[in-house]
Amino acid sequence: MNLHEFQGKQILSGYGVSVPLGIVADSPAKAVEAAKEIQKKTGSDRWAVKAQIHAGGRGKGGGVKIAKSLEDVEKFADQIIGMMLVTPQTSAEGKLVRRVLIEQNIYYPGPSEVQEFYVSMLLNRATGRHMIMYSPRGGMDIEKVAEETPDQIFTEEINPTTGLLGYQARQIAFNLGLSGTAYKEMQKFIKALFDAYMGSDASLFEINPVIKAADDRVFAADAKVVIDNNALFRHTDIAEMRDLNEEDPIEVEASRFDLNYVKLDGNVGCMVNGAGLAMSTMDLIKMYGGEPANFLDVGGTANAKRVEEAFRIILKDPNVKAILVNIFGGIVRCDRVAQGIVDAYQNIGEINVPIIVRLQGTNAEEGKELIDKSGLKVYSAIKLEEAAELVNEVLKN
Repeated sequence: MNLHEFQGKQILSGYGVSVPLGIVADSPAKAVEAAKEIQKKTGSDRWAVKAQIHAGGRGKGGGVKIAKSLEDVEKFADQIIGMMLVTPQTSAEGKLVRRVLIEQNIYYPGPSEVQEFYVSMLLNRATGRHMIMYSPRGGMDIEKVAEETPDQIFTEEINPTTGLLGYQARQIAFNLGLSGTAYKEMQKFIKALFDAYMGSDASLFEINPVIKAADDRVFAADAKVVIDNNALFRHTDIAEMRDLNEEDPIEVEASRFDLNYVKLDGNVGCMVNGAGLAMSTMDLIKMYGGEPANFLDVGGTANAKRVEEAFRIILKDPNVKAILVNIFGGIVRCDRVAQGIVDAYQNIGEINVPIIVRLQGTNAEEGKELIDKSGLKVYSAIKLEEAAELVNEVLKN
C-alpha cells in the first residue's frame, strides 16, 4: 500500500526519525494558517509547499514550490491544489492534487554546508535479505546516478538474525563523507529509519533527499513509503491511511471481491486462476499477436459469483476486444467457473466481445458441458496454444 509523503513522515517520526515540521492543508487559507503555525514553532520564514499524490518527481511537474512569504504560500497552494499534476511517474493525464503539505525550511543558514543524500531500504529478493541502498548524490534520480556514476551507489545487507549492526551504520555515515557531529547524527538517523522500516512492515522506504542541515542535524526531507499489504492486519492504524482516490477505481472494485487485478494497455482481457498461470497466459497472448488488457487472478477458491464480478470488471475496459478464460482446476472447480460464465451472460446482458474458454482439471468435463448446453457463443479450447490461436483469430475478424 502506497502512502502519501505526510503519512510516511508520521510513521518515521513515531520511530524517532527527524522530519521537518509539516502540516497538511486542503485549501489556500488553511495553507496560510499552517505556515503561521510552523513559523510560531520553528521560527521558519520560508516554507515548502508540496503536492500530495502517490507519485515521485513532483517538483519536475510544478508540484513543489518554495515560499518566501505568507503571500507565496497562499499563491502556491492555490496553484497546486486542484491541478492535474503530471510527473514521470504518472499517466499523461496526471493526478488530481487534493491537498498540500506545508513544511518548515530546513535549508537554513549555519556554520557548515547543507548536503543532500539518498537512502532507501528494501528487500533484496536475490538474497532474501533487507538491504540499505545509499548514495552521497541525493536529490536526483537514483537511476541516473547508477547509470552515470555506479561507484557512487553503496549497499549494506542486513543479517536477519542480528538486524542492523553498529558498524554498518558507521560505514554508511563514513561512505557519505561525514565527520564529527554530522557523522554521529547520520548513524542515529539510519538506526531509527531501519527501526521504522521493520516496525511498520514496509516493503520500501525511499528518502530522497536526506538532508544534512547547516547545523549538522539530519532530516528526511522527503519520504516514499510502501507498506506490505500482507502485513496490514497487524497495523490497523496504517491501513486506515489508504487513500482510494489515488488508486485505479477498477482495481479498488476488484479488491472488494478478492480479485487480484491490474489494468494494462492491451486488447485481450484475461481471467486466470493463479499468478504464475496468469503471467504465462499473458506471455502466450503476446506471442500470438495479442496484447493483454489486464492481469486478473480469480484465486484458488473462485466461485460463480466471483467469476461474474471478474467479467464485469474486465468489460469496464473499452479497449477489450476479446476475453480469454484460462482455468486449471486444482482447488477451484471448473464447473463453478463455467457456471460463473453462464451467470455473467445472463446477468450482465449482451456481451459483445468474443470469449475463449480453456478449462482443465477438476470437473473440466462438467464445466464444458455446462457451457455447451447454455447456447452461449463461447469458443472452447483444450490446449493453451489453441486458446491463444483462437484469440488471434477473433481479433482479426
